[in-house]
Amino acid sequence: MEGVNGKRVGHLFENISSFVRQCIFSVLNVGPVPSHIAFIMDGNRRYSKKQNLLDGDGHRAGFSALINMLKYCYELGVKYTTVYAFSIDNFKRRPGEVASLMKLMQEKIDELTQEESIVNRLGIRIYFQGNLKLLSDCVRSAAERAMVKTSGNSRAVLSICVAYTSTDEIVHAVQESCEEIWDDIRKREVNNAEGNFVGLKENGKDENEHRVGLTDVDRHLYMSVCPDPDIIIRTSGATRLSNFLLWQSAHCLLYSPTALWPEIGLRHLIRVILDFQRNYLYLKAKKKES
Repeated sequence: MEGVNGKRVGHLFENISSFVRQCIFSVLNVGPVPSHIAFIMDGNRRYSKKQNLLDGDGHRAGFSALINMLKYCYELGVKYTTVYAFSIDNFKRRPGEVASLMKLMQEKIDELTQEESIVNRLGIRIYFQGNLKLLSDCVRSAAERAMVKTSGNSRAVLSICVAYTSTDEIVHAVQESCEEIWDDIRKREVNNAEGNFVGLKENGKDENEHRVGLTDVDRHLYMSVCPDPDIIIRTSGATRLSNFLLWQSAHCLLYSPTALWPEIGLRHLIRVILDFQRNYLYLKAKKKES
């Protein structure tokens, strides 16, 4: 009987919370709403120590915080959400800790793609961004399955940056751009060798088109599936970007709430959105200048 009553109370509380959020978000939607919010999920291990939890429990609490934040962003109308889940630099941690995090990551990726998961209920498409070759076979396979399973979802996009650093992303994009240009040059040389003499001008190109430009790099970035973020939020009070979205963050707002990642909640998001709306015209003008 107590269990039944507990479920009823929990269901009632969720309904009330959902109604309150709808009221708050309807007011916020009167002003501009960001299309892309990125999160640096900092503080899982500190939260675990603070709460005297077992190893890994801080990251599990962090996953629950991610699900809640994903739900809030969707309800608010934010189309793109990006999270920094695992840096390439994190592979330098103790082997046992890395193995434990990889196992937890595989478990949570599989959870995300279950039929009744929030991702499928809300129609969210998942991308895993980064040098995925660095991941263990099991985690990489789980990530690839998740991307395939959610490829039909189109209401929102969740990008999960794993085995990622911004410098690696930029180097990868430049390399791909160079390869693309060399492929074009080689094709032209083959045509010339076959007697189809096609010079740059005859091919509708000038010499500058065989140089790597900003648009070339943009097209080959891991994060090319998303617009640049409007806001980057890093929890735990740290003000570093830690090699995250350096190319894309020139004109975005940066926030550093003191809450550890598992502690982040609706009130933090509301505060960020209100500040974004206060600065919206200034940000818009800055983007036009660039």
